[in-house]
Amino acid sequence: MKLKSLLTVGASVVLSSSIFSGYALAADLTGNITVWHSFTQGPRLEVIQEAANEFMKEHPKVKIKIETFSWNDFYTKWTTGFASGNVPDMSTALPNQVVEMINVGALLPINDLIDKIGRDKFSKAAISEGTVDRNNYSLPLYSHAQVMWIRKDLLKKHNLEVPKTWDELYHAAKVLTKDGVYGLSVPMGTNDFIATRFLNLYVRSGGGSLLTKDLKADLTSPLAQEGIKYWVKMYKETSPKDSINYDVLKQATLYYQGKTAFDFNSGFQIGGVKTNTPQLLGEIDAYPVPKIHANDPDRGLETANIPLVVWKTSKHPEISKAFIETLYQKDRYIKFLQSVPVGMLPAIKGISSDPAYANNPMIKQFSHAEKVIAEAVDKGTAIGYEHGPTVQGGLLTNQHIIEAMFQDIVANGTDPMVAAKKAEKQLNELFEMVAP
Repeated sequence: MKLKSLLTVGASVVLSSSIFSGYALAADLTGNITVWHSFTQGPRLEVIQEAANEFMKEHPKVKIKIETFSWNDFYTKWTTGFASGNVPDMSTALPNQVVEMINVGALLPINDLIDKIGRDKFSKAAISEGTVDRNNYSLPLYSHAQVMWIRKDLLKKHNLEVPKTWDELYHAAKVLTKDGVYGLSVPMGTNDFIATRFLNLYVRSGGGSLLTKDLKADLTSPLAQEGIKYWVKMYKETSPKDSINYDVLKQATLYYQGKTAFDFNSGFQIGGVKTNTPQLLGEIDAYPVPKIHANDPDRGLETANIPLVVWKTSKHPEISKAFIETLYQKDRYIKFLQSVPVGMLPAIKGISSDPAYANNPMIKQFSHAEKVIAEAVDKGTAIGYEHGPTVQGGLLTNQHIIEAMFQDIVANGTDPMVAAKKAEKQLNELFEMVAP
């Protein structure tokens, strides 16, 4: 069965500024395009709109309509709209969604666009995430990675070191769960994939994967079971109980507000703390995700290279490609990245050392955090992509079966192995539908 059928089932169950020329210099661009993106925060949304306004001014026969959706809403929007053709001309996407899009024939290859901008400017790993049969379907706009965020003041107050192992994190989180602060919130909401993220971090730190080499779900291995039990224990002892329904925003907001001592997220944490509790901005920092044993090797965990894609149904792909090019013009690109300093790391080589980027006060203040994140970016992959980009990796995050498994364990008292076998079976049945 093709993924189109699965999507129905799923819905029912739940540089210099002048080097980028090419298309943008075409004098005869004419037509209307729709752009979907998930940059819901004001500053970067404003940069994209500004870019569209300038593009339309330079090309008066072009109209660009921009629509904004949260990442979760975007997935629902494109999966339900694909059959009817209600999709945009170009959009952002999450890495795990791109292979699903490719699998149903939704995207247009953009090899020519990547070559025009300069293929060697991007990491091979980021380009490969959207590549099938030598056709490139996605172009990374920025990168980030999951790291551990701490509260320096709370650790100092209780004479605690930055945790290097999962056991150390547990003990530190237990100590810090007091006085209106939780050690670590454990999110399990079934409208997001954050419980999958937390489990993946544990399993990857031990050298495992949530997928076997033959791309079957692996939730019953000793390592996966150890990880499941670890997060259930943390939920019960260091987390607010309503985190059973948290999505990523609710989870992050607790850290933004100074109500959790630890969290796992990208550099977006900085902007959230600055907005919510600016007095704590000097007390946060990022460190590597813990290991099972302190002397375990450093391993790649979760990296996200957030891409742009052009949809096959677009009547004017040449306009979409031309507009995308302008987003990489150096001045605009740096302005976009600095709309969320350290939250979005450059996908273009050479930008991070450019004074216009590096001298940003927030980037300078959080140079340690940026270094930790950049090192994690270089080593990691999207969830489930340890064996290469796969539809199965996308389904791990987009179907929220692992989240339902965690809820079953903590709410119903189901044995972790029983719940894992059920979830594993559900996932493998879905995998069979798309890759029999």
